[in-house]
Amino acid sequence: MAGDPYAELGVPRSASQDEIRKAFRKLAKQYHPDANPGDKSAEERFKRVSGAFDIVGDEDKRRKFDRGEIDADGREQHGGFGGGPFGPGGASGGRYRPGPGSPGFEGIDINDIFGEAFGRGAGGGRGGGFGFGGSSKGADLRARLDVDLEDAIRGAKKRIAFSDGRTLDVNIPKGAQDGQTLRLKGQGAQGRGGAGDALIELAIRVHPLYRREGATLTMDLPISAPDAILGGKVEAPTPDGPVSLTVPRGSNSGAQLRLKGRGFIDAKGKRGDLMARLVVTLPEGPDPELEKFAERWRKERPYQPRRR
Repeated sequence: MAGDPYAELGVPRSASQDEIRKAFRKLAKQYHPDANPGDKSAEERFKRVSGAFDIVGDEDKRRKFDRGEIDADGREQHGGFGGGPFGPGGASGGRYRPGPGSPGFEGIDINDIFGEAFGRGAGGGRGGGFGFGGSSKGADLRARLDVDLEDAIRGAKKRIAFSDGRTLDVNIPKGAQDGQTLRLKGQGAQGRGGAGDALIELAIRVHPLYRREGATLTMDLPISAPDAILGGKVEAPTPDGPVSLTVPRGSNSGAQLRLKGRGFIDAKGKRGDLMARLVVTLPEGPDPELEKFAERWRKERPYQPRRR
């Protein structure tokens, strides 16, 4: 990359990891290729921002960079075997050395890049070799994959496209969690010592029907006035398909019915419940018979529900 990673992200060296992540997300949204089709300058800025986050968004790499052990491209800074101009803090200054533009992010997911920083074990990442000219693996690539709630519960296979033209089939595990990261071995950037990994962060989409609170799902279930007054069987949607639900006689709007084991799955693999909140709904348009019934009811059996 062509600049100090802190300056590239617009944050001070004292910034917290959370501040660094927020700055990256803001810039990634602004310069993402999808938001700037055909704009090469925006694409290059996006790559530089991604490269900067690859260094300072990872706490381990950030410490190494701050100590001068790696440069802004993640390459190790070797200081020789003693003092003098090539010792520690010598000619290279132990800090930043210009390099090519973010080589570790040449295959980033074109859909959305808001990944968190994930550390590498020994021997991983760029600069994993030892000594001058030592072989090193390529950088890990990070991408975000949006997943439907039903697919997160049941598991699914999704295809993700990278900007270099590659596509990968990603197996979404049953009970996938929001923010969970899947590691695809050997699918990252190429290096002298082999390819890094692809880290796919899962993001569960907001559902148009279900509201998620932990492993519990809540939904509004419209029912007719006769079903509310007399009770009856109604069809209720669930993530596993429709089921028959018994509405008790005299049910009011706001009453909740529990469908056990039809909710989301928690991190321990336990299935939560689905809560159906009843909403008494009148037919669309005027209904003369219903209006006559209501007029008679209001005269003969007046009551004030708000007082209750």
